[in-house]
Amino acid sequence: MQTQLGVTLSPNIKHYKPIREQESQKKTKKLGQLLATSICGNDISSSCLYVAGISIAYAGALAPISLIIVAFVLYLYKKVYAEVGSALPLNGGAYNCLLNTTSKFKASIAACMSILSYIATAVISAMTAIAYFSTLVNGIDIITGTILLMLAFATLTIIGIGESAVVATVIFILHIITLLLFSIIGIFYMPFHLDILVSNWSLPNPDQLLIGLFLGFSAALLGISGFESSANFIEEQKPGVFVKTLRNMWVTVSIFNPLIAIIALGVMPISEIAENTEYLLSSVAQSMGFDWLKILISIDAFLVLSGAVLTSFVGVVGLVRRMTLDRCLPQFLLKSGKRNTNYIIILTFFILCSSILLITNGDLLTLAGVYTISFLGVMTLFAVGNMLLKVKRKKLKRNHVASWPTVIFAFLFTFAGILGNALFINPDYVNYFLIYFLPTIAIVGLMFIRLRILKYTLSLIHYIFDYMNQLNHDISKYLIHKINRIRDLKVIYFTRGDSRADLIKVMLYVKKNEITKRIKFIHIYNDESEIPPTLKDDIKWLDDAFPDVRVDLELIKGDFGPEIIDHISRTRYVPKNYMFIGTPGDHVHFSIEDFGEVRLII
Repeated sequence: MQTQLGVTLSPNIKHYKPIREQESQKKTKKLGQLLATSICGNDISSSCLYVAGISIAYAGALAPISLIIVAFVLYLYKKVYAEVGSALPLNGGAYNCLLNTTSKFKASIAACMSILSYIATAVISAMTAIAYFSTLVNGIDIITGTILLMLAFATLTIIGIGESAVVATVIFILHIITLLLFSIIGIFYMPFHLDILVSNWSLPNPDQLLIGLFLGFSAALLGISGFESSANFIEEQKPGVFVKTLRNMWVTVSIFNPLIAIIALGVMPISEIAENTEYLLSSVAQSMGFDWLKILISIDAFLVLSGAVLTSFVGVVGLVRRMTLDRCLPQFLLKSGKRNTNYIIILTFFILCSSILLITNGDLLTLAGVYTISFLGVMTLFAVGNMLLKVKRKKLKRNHVASWPTVIFAFLFTFAGILGNALFINPDYVNYFLIYFLPTIAIVGLMFIRLRILKYTLSLIHYIFDYMNQLNHDISKYLIHKINRIRDLKVIYFTRGDSRADLIKVMLYVKKNEITKRIKFIHIYNDESEIPPTLKDDIKWLDDAFPDVRVDLELIKGDFGPEIIDHISRTRYVPKNYMFIGTPGDHVHFSIEDFGEVRLII
């Protein structure tokens, strides 16, 4: 059938379903509030085990205030993420937001930061979990244990997000119970040891007050890492759950992080806190005299940090799958197994985590540099994406709206945190980040220009082959010319009337010993009666018998001798060494040396 516009419509074409529609039709289990909160909550709440100690190390007694400021920043970002998530409820987080408001390549920058953040989160969390576990069981190799732990959660993620979410929920509930128990014991312990809290509560000099708060704030931003993870698997959550996960994560860190800092300041001197930042809660429990609580915290730390590893796997699958659907990454990553899980993404992520662990030999400073800049960069870019969403997508329906001041202050706070970590806390963080970020963005960049690369490669191949064909043609032509020149060189045999048998011997000798396709038989006579009557027929017979050699006959009147041979060599352009004769008879009055280089062949 043809329309008036001349467009042919074929009724036989099968209905085609886009990849995204096919993906959406797969039967997957949607996550409720508890399961979704547990997956991302393990990541962000695991920071309660160490962030208070880090903040105290930089801000001293002002650490609780720094942590409250961080909680305020997270409150701002809760609104920022809620607006973007309600307007664009798709996996990918900051990548998804920027993808719908700016170019795909710019969005991929945020995605690369998110991937690096997940890699660093998985490795650091797994290493710290094994380190806590080693305090309970001696003789564990940290590197080997870390790889085995990540492999275990890679396998669990391949089994399916529903099953892995159940495990995450159990871990999260146990962790919250442990933190509550620790906090209750600490609150009841402090009133009986107020002297420690009073001695620790010494404000720095007024000129150092803001610096201390700023550095404590910058360091304490590690405590909100993981907040972005919920946005990367928003499609796996039931409607309305995403906003609740943001609220639950904010409540968790807003309560426990400042409270733990206060308890630590009321139990241990600041100098001891700074020396035990990695095992702060265990050290505080031991200082309070509760060894059983120390053991419980160590077990809880192992479990919740393991849960953070699981969060990294779940989050990165959602992000990479979205990037792959948008053709920022190779399509083979979308392959799924019987349980509809993208096992190639999971295994690739596991390999990347293991390789970085082995390359850095488990150097936490290097991994922390990648971690800090990555996740703060992702948060900051999310705020940028929200601003672009307000400007470029005003009509897009959304259930939650963050005001302009909220978004701007959120952006400024995390950007200041990047500067604080990169310029003051550890300038090497930027170097460590770039070492891993640049190759990652280069790989994604190659995907964007792959069509251009393929076209250039095809053009280059055509050019090379055209050049080679021309070169082959020229070389072949030259070689054929040389071959023809060589084979065109005539040889001459002076016959005085040899028998056909002798003439055949001449032909066989020439074919065996000379490279030529032309032989001329010359008969020299004084009188025509001396010409053998069968000579012409014999030469014609030879020409027919040896089709690959041109055989000619030339009759020359004269006296056979050196003079006529010299004349024939000059006029026929045949060197004497290509002239053949039979053995001279008694009638020849010249010796063989008189003929120069003429050869005897019969």
